Amino acid sequence: MIYLDHNATTPIDPAVTAAMLPYLEDAFGNPSSEHAYGAAPRAALDEAHRSVAALLGANDGQIVFTGSGSEADNLAIRGAVLASNTPHPHVITQVTEHPAVLQACRALERWHGADITYLPVDSLGLVDPGDLAAAMTPRTVLVSIMAANNETGTVQPIGDLARAAHDGGALFHCDAAQILGKLPFGVDALGIDLVTVVGHKMYAPKGIGALYVRTGVPLEPLVYGGGQEHGLRAGTENVALGVALGTAAQLASEHLADRHRIQKLRDTLHDRLSEALAGRVLLNGPSASRLPNTLNISIEGTIGSDLLRKAPAIAASTGSACHSGASEPSPVLTAMGLDRPRALAAIRLSLGRSTTPADIDGAADHLISAALGGGD
Repeated sequence: MIYLDHNATTPIDPAVTAAMLPYLEDAFGNPSSEHAYGAAPRAALDEAHRSVAALLGANDGQIVFTGSGSEADNLAIRGAVLASNTPHPHVITQVTEHPAVLQACRALERWHGADITYLPVDSLGLVDPGDLAAAMTPRTVLVSIMAANNETGTVQPIGDLARAAHDGGALFHCDAAQILGKLPFGVDALGIDLVTVVGHKMYAPKGIGALYVRTGVPLEPLVYGGGQEHGLRAGTENVALGVALGTAAQLASEHLADRHRIQKLRDTLHDRLSEALAGRVLLNGPSASRLPNTLNISIEGTIGSDLLRKAPAIAASTGSACHSGASEPSPVLTAMGLDRPRALAAIRLSLGRSTTPADIDGAADHLISAALGGGD
């Protein structure tokens, strides 16, 4: 099969597997133990924190390891709001956010009396910083906007959005799951207070994530206990997965230049489909402000799920992985103003480090055949 679903999850890099194995075998000690068995795990975790911090342009004391990106999102959003002690707090996000962000906001509405503003996006999936500035109130505690959309690859103007949040006196959180390792991303240059990192989007295993917390930003923990992870995430650390994330972060920095090769392959795939299916291929999202690996298109006269069923050699998605299997059109695409037929026709093709020109040729052949009535 041709794997073109890297935005859903990535294969584990062999170097990541090799790095974590010792901490599943001989170096099994508790990193909080003061004897010799705890020394190597503690040192490995410290190094992993430094590696994740380096990817973000941060320092290791600002990194909190979590069990997933969803947990990191919840720690950022719920943690910041509860720590603010603001009566009837106000949070701003956008309609095309990841479900972890949206559901965390809705929980704050239900249980803590928060007011939530869901900003609209334009036809390219972009949030207008002017809309954000206009939505700010004296009670706004936090703004949460993802760096890049997992379905369309739309890259938000994060620096401008963070400035608008800060001008209004609020913290700024950014889910960076999709952008890390694909485009340069620095917390200081962008002025971000809280950043979500997801391991399985960057060639580490599932079950490990991290939250960057700018020094001085108060957070209420989700999990209370022994004070691990700077007191923000109690529980004995999963050393092997922490090491995996640290190694993946280091590799992400080293492979960043590969984005140019991947973008050329993505554009080649788009060109081949457009030439063979003249006038039927519609790009969903921006042509420029987009992740270099992501191609979201609708082929007129098709339904995305049927098209992929007729091209079983291709592993791809009709939307985000969180919505796969749904018969309704993607909420992200409908929020961008796509009509129902176009949204249902959408497929997301997301490339990765292992994608080759042969993969692109094969994927194009299979998709063209399926769209022209061939396939199974």
